[in-house]
Formats: sequence, C-alpha cells, structure tokens
Amino acid sequence: MLGLPFFWMLITSVKPAAEISTYPPAWLPHEFQFSNYADAWSVAPFGTFYVNSVVVAGTTTLLQVTFALLMGYAFAIIRFPAKTVLLLAVLSTMMIPDEMKLVPNFILLSKLGWIDTYMGLIVPAIAHAFPVFVLYQQFRQLPRSLIEAAQADGAGHWRILWQVAVPMSRPVLTAVALVSLLGQWNAYLWPLIVTNSTSMRTLPLGIAYLRKQAEEGSVQWNLLMAAAVFVVIPIVILYTFAQKQFVEGITRGALKG
Repeated sequence: MLGLPFFWMLITSVKPAAEISTYPPAWLPHEFQFSNYADAWSVAPFGTFYVNSVVVAGTTTLLQVTFALLMGYAFAIIRFPAKTVLLLAVLSTMMIPDEMKLVPNFILLSKLGWIDTYMGLIVPAIAHAFPVFVLYQQFRQLPRSLIEAAQADGAGHWRILWQVAVPMSRPVLTAVALVSLLGQWNAYLWPLIVTNSTSMRTLPLGIAYLRKQAEEGSVQWNLLMAAAVFVVIPIVILYTFAQKQFVEGITRGALKG
C-alpha cells in the first residue's frame, strides 16, 4: 500500500490526457504516452532546474555534514571550557521553527546582496543542529581506548577524526548525508522566498512553475506527474544504492543504546 501513490504517479505520467479523468479510473492506460516526459521537459526549463538542485543540494549537504562532523567530534572528544553550555546552545536552536528564521535571514541576505544567488540558497542551510547532535552521539559511543591508543601513538585530533572516527562512523554519516540531501532536494519555501528569476529556481519550484503555466487552461496532470518523476527518481536511485548503510546508520544507535 505504501508504494501505491508512487505507482499512481508513474502510471499517470504516461497516460494520455483524455484517460486521466475517466471514471472508474483505469489502473493502466490503453496507450503508454512516454512523450509526456519530453513535453514536460520542454514546457519548463527543467535542465536549469536540475542543475540548480544538484548544485544547491549537493553543496549544502557536503558543507552541512562537514561542519557537523567537526562540531560533533569537538563536543564529543575534545575537552575545552564551557563545552556543555555551547553544546546546549547549539542544540537549543532545534526548538526554533524554521518559519521564524525566514525574515531575519532574508533581511541579512538582502544586505549582503545574496538574493537570487547560489550563496543565498546554500549558506543559511549550512549550520544545522540535528546532524551535529547525531554525530555527537555517534562519536560518544566510540571506544575511548581507541582514541587514547591513537593519542599515545602521537596522532592529533585531525588524524584521529579522519582515520579513526570517520571510518567507524560511515553508516551514520551516510544516514545523516541522505537525510540532509533529501531535505535540501525537496526544499520549497526558502528557495521560493530567496529567488526571483526562473534561472535560479530548483526542481520543487519547477513543478510549481509548470502548474502556474497551466492556470489559464486545464491542468495537464500527466505533465505534472512526469515533472514529479523528474524530482523523485534521482532520490530513489540514490537511496537504492545507499539503503544498506542508511538502515544500519539509523538502527546503530538503538542497538547500542
């Protein structure tokens, strides 16, 4: 049953327009119309939307995970003054709704001249407390004896991070990266606010753009579903290849806790 909406989206994306509103609905079209994908691609500049989504989601995920990796390791392994207070300050930001950050972020980016730019799309999402918390918990579970043995061999924190902590935390890192990537790939509200031109829109906004193009006439649901397939398929493929490590990363904490 969970796959039924996905199946219906795929089937609708290859249906002729005349068969979409028939009653009772047909599970399979009488004729598969694969030209819907080409039509949807040509109606809106999905090539540009794809490039923007890949650049924004990929760069944001890389930077977000890198910062979370460094902060999680520092809070879990390194001793420094006021560490607990700083950790609580970082984690407390998770209680602030994203909607409350929209206006301050927009004003700041407007003063920096980053509206309708990649910087405006990427920078506000780099610092996020959730991946910091997950990696902090993961690094706390690392055997302390391994850390002490590496330090006894003369390894500094940078070497311990990349040669001990990261290899042992690969499943968790994969899960964090996938969650971050999924969130950025599907982001709608912030890209809608911070971009003005079609050339800077991302894929979720591309579907809205296609919907807007159809407002004057009847909605072409087959083209909209074809556009939705453009958005969903890359994530499905990525999750298929990373599924094993993703599931292991999600369950590792529960098994150890």
